[in-house]
Amino acid sequence: MAVIPRLDALGPSNTFRSHRADEVTGVDGTALAELSLAPGLYVKRSIARMREARPMPLSVRIDRIAAAGARFLRTVGGVSLDEHERQVSQASGVALSVVREASQAIVRSAAAVGESVRLARPLGTGDDWHEVSSTGAVWTRRGDVLAVQAPGNHPATHAAWLEALALGYRVAVRPSRREPFTPYRLVQALRMSGFGAEQVTFLPTDYTVAREFVDTADLALVYGGSDAVARYRDRGDVLVQGPGRSKVLIADGDWAEHVDTVVSSVAGFGGTACVNASAVLVDGEAAAFAKELARRLAEVAVAPPASEAAVLPAFPLERARELETYLRSELDGGELLSGGELLEPLPGGGAVLRPAVVLLDRPNPSRLGIELPFPCVWVAPWSPADGITPLRHSLTVTAITGDEELLASLIEETTIGNLHIGDRPTHEMRPGLPHDGHLAEFLMRSKTVIRGDFAHH
Repeated sequence: MAVIPRLDALGPSNTFRSHRADEVTGVDGTALAELSLAPGLYVKRSIARMREARPMPLSVRIDRIAAAGARFLRTVGGVSLDEHERQVSQASGVALSVVREASQAIVRSAAAVGESVRLARPLGTGDDWHEVSSTGAVWTRRGDVLAVQAPGNHPATHAAWLEALALGYRVAVRPSRREPFTPYRLVQALRMSGFGAEQVTFLPTDYTVAREFVDTADLALVYGGSDAVARYRDRGDVLVQGPGRSKVLIADGDWAEHVDTVVSSVAGFGGTACVNASAVLVDGEAAAFAKELARRLAEVAVAPPASEAAVLPAFPLERARELETYLRSELDGGELLSGGELLEPLPGGGAVLRPAVVLLDRPNPSRLGIELPFPCVWVAPWSPADGITPLRHSLTVTAITGDEELLASLIEETTIGNLHIGDRPTHEMRPGLPHDGHLAEFLMRSKTVIRGDFAHH
C-alpha cells in the first residue's frame, strides 16, 4: 500500500505536526494526503511572531516572488510539477488541463507582481518615504499580517495573495481542506526563494479555529459563498471574495455570431471560476439562442478529471447528486434544455455534471443570481425596457452592444465589478488588471509626509 504524504503546518519557526489530521480525498474517494490541523493557540502565536518580523526591501521581495514562480514549475519538496498537478486535479475535481493553465497563471502573476502593485498605487503617491524631499504622499500598509482563508475550487486564486507579500505584508494562508496542495507548494517555493519562515506560513485548521484565524490577523482575505459574504459584510478589516454571478448581455445584432463567446464564458476553466458566466440575457430570440447554446455545450467531453480529455469538473457522487437536486428544485418554471441525464457517474468513482442551460421567460434576478460550481447558465429574454437591473450584482458583465448610453450606465453601476465590451469572454483576465478592484485598494492607504528643517544641537 502506497504511503500517503503528510502536509504539516509550515509555521514561523518550524514545521508543526499536529496529533489531529484530516484526510484529503480525491473525488473518487481515494486517500491523497493527511493534513495536520493546527490548534488555535498555535495559530495565534504564529501570527504574533509574524507581526514582529520586518519585511525585506521592496525590490528584494519582488525578485524573490518572481523566483518562486519559476521554482513552482520545478520539483518542490520532492514533488514534480506533473505529480503536483495530478494531485490537485484528483483532489479538487478540476480538469487537469485547467489545473495546468492555473499553474501558468500563478507563474505569470509572480513574474508580473512588481508591475501589478505599481499599477494599483495612486499616481501622486510614492513607495518610499525616504524619497519625499519636502512634501508628498507615501503608500503604506494598513496592517502587518494578512490572513488568507483560501478556496479549493480553482488553484489560480492563490496568485492574488502574492501581491500582499510584494507590498510587505506577512501572509498566513489557511488552505482549503479540499485542495491544500497548491498553497503548500507555493509557500515552500517562496521559502526556497528567500522568504523567511516568519514572512509566509501555511496554517491548516479546522472550522472552529477558522474564525480565530481571521480575527487574530490585521486584515483578512476570505473566499466563500453567500454565508461568508453575510458574516463579514460589515467588517472593514475583511475582504470577502464571494460568488461572481458574471453575466453576458447580447443587446445588438444577430445572436448567432456570439455563441462562441458565450460558450467560452460559461465553460472556460471548466466553469469553476467566479468569472464564468452563470446568466445570459438576449434581446431577441432568447429561446432559439438557449437551444443552440445547449446543443454546443452538450458537445463538451465527459471524462475523469485527471484525464487529458477532461474539461468539466468532477465531484464526489453524493455532492454531484446534491447539486443536481438543488438545480432542479430551483427551476421555478424555467425549462432545463440540457438533453438526457445531467449526472454522469465516472467509472473509477465520483461523477461529472454535464453543462446545464435553463431557459426563463423573463429576467428574474433571483434566478439570474444562482451560481453553481459547474457550467450552469440561466438564459432570459431582455429588452431595453428592462434596463440594467437584471445585470446588477455581477463580478463581470460582457456587454455585446454599441449603445453608449447603456455601456455608460453599466460602467457607473456600483454593483458591477468589471465590464467587457463586445466579444470578450467574462473570464478574460491578466496580471495588473483589477479582478474585484485592486487588492492593494484594501491593503494600503496613502499617508502625507511633510519635512521641515531639522536643526541639530
